[in-house]
Amino acid sequence: MSVVVGRSRIATKYGIVAASQPLAARAGVQVLERGGNAIDAAIATNAVMGLVEPQSNGIGGDLFAIVYEAKTGRLHGLNASGWAPGGLTPALLKSKGIIQMPSSGIHTVTVPGAVAGWTVLRERLGTLPMADLLAPAIFYAEEGFPVSDVIAAHWEALTERLAAEANAAATYLPAGRAPRAGEVFRNHDLAGSLRLIANHGPAGFYEGRTAGAILAISREKGGTMAADDLKAFAPEWVDPISTRYRGWTVYELPPNTQGIAALMMLNLMEAFPLGEYGFHSARSLHVMIEAKKLAYADMLRWVGDSRFAKTPVPAMLSKAHAKDRAGRIDARRAARDVQPSVFDGLTSSSGDDTIYLSAIDRHGNIVSLIQSIYEGFGSAIVPPGSGFALHNRGALFTLDERHPNVLAPRKRPLHTIIPGFMQKGGVRIGFGIMGGFNQAQAHAQFVANIVDYGMDIQQALEAGRFTKGTFAGADVSVEALVPAPVRHELAALGHEVTTMPPRTGTFGHGQAVMSDGAGVHFGASEPRHDGAAIPEAPPVFK
Repeated sequence: MSVVVGRSRIATKYGIVAASQPLAARAGVQVLERGGNAIDAAIATNAVMGLVEPQSNGIGGDLFAIVYEAKTGRLHGLNASGWAPGGLTPALLKSKGIIQMPSSGIHTVTVPGAVAGWTVLRERLGTLPMADLLAPAIFYAEEGFPVSDVIAAHWEALTERLAAEANAAATYLPAGRAPRAGEVFRNHDLAGSLRLIANHGPAGFYEGRTAGAILAISREKGGTMAADDLKAFAPEWVDPISTRYRGWTVYELPPNTQGIAALMMLNLMEAFPLGEYGFHSARSLHVMIEAKKLAYADMLRWVGDSRFAKTPVPAMLSKAHAKDRAGRIDARRAARDVQPSVFDGLTSSSGDDTIYLSAIDRHGNIVSLIQSIYEGFGSAIVPPGSGFALHNRGALFTLDERHPNVLAPRKRPLHTIIPGFMQKGGVRIGFGIMGGFNQAQAHAQFVANIVDYGMDIQQALEAGRFTKGTFAGADVSVEALVPAPVRHELAALGHEVTTMPPRTGTFGHGQAVMSDGAGVHFGASEPRHDGAAIPEAPPVFK
């Protein structure tokens, strides 16, 4: 095994918060030190993340979480993804000459689910009042914070997108440009929006001034969002779906997320002795790349909002189905055209800006949380006076009326963002790696690094990865951390390999926390971003 590790994992008997920006992780740790639990810490961290990494997340977007509750041993799943406005239909778009779902603009804006997600997480599993949890974000929004290095580069690259929208430019391009690394950025409007939530709960967002601003910008741009679309929205508690992988149980959230693709990949990979093939061998990477193609073909065909369409989850996760599909992997040649499965009773038809954070507290509660506004700065549509951008998650709908992911009123689109969780015996790991459709394939690689190659959580995050961002052909991007001879062998198998520099955003970035079952907790944050895993300090100063 050859892993170049840039950081050591964090270890403590107390809590840890891991996030892609240290000020946000530290805010979560402050909440732990104030007596809050991992759920409280995750909300506080996410609130700060929406300020300090605004191109990737914020209260204008959606949220998913898996929460391990230590005292009961129960795993809770939360789907806080918003629905399409009640007036948005394929017929309406077609009447405007739109025959394919747009990738941006007001018709891609769905109801933001994050604030409702915070609310139900805190009410069911948290311990501190919302005002305490939002206090760090409000402080930084008003007093300002120095923009970190990687975030500054991403922000600057999106200048043209922001400049095209007056409200976005006013909010995010002070002095007519993106803030540079180390420059102090303030967002007083966002502080006001967060204060309304702190004082009034979800009504401070889905009703009143903030809701009015969302509706005003929607009307201005010809959208269909109505007051009741916002007020009536509620998140959904769900049971995580899972598979067994060489003695470990791996959990994802059910459709409308792509999480099922990670589990299907693992089922396919289990048919091959990856440990014997060796880490970063051409044989093991070939299997994983081919498994990605098969799993994603099924995910893209069958996943939609389960309230509207039947996704055959048991059949898709069946080991017998995996055995049949694994037989389609040719050890000698990369596949160029992979078709989805056909399941009995059903017939077939023909983005990377997100944050992931994880938290563990001294009691062993774990939160695996992911939040996004989809593309960089989402739709780049900023409601007046709000300080946040609305997401464009509705771009992932289709207008094909035969597809389970077809646009419909009050329907949730296919979602790329997924939190992960895995356990074996007393060991429990909350993990995630962001990056559009990179995520499920990155999850499967992380699990293989732990299970097949014996890595710790820091090594598993830092190890070189592949990603295939397309859904046809034999193209694949491989990080330069994978040895050159292995990349050449993959090319000889028919993979069209593009070698990418190490530590770029191409392969996403992630965090992880872990309990070893004996009272020691670990945290990891990979060096592809600005992040850190920060431990809680014990109460030595009374």
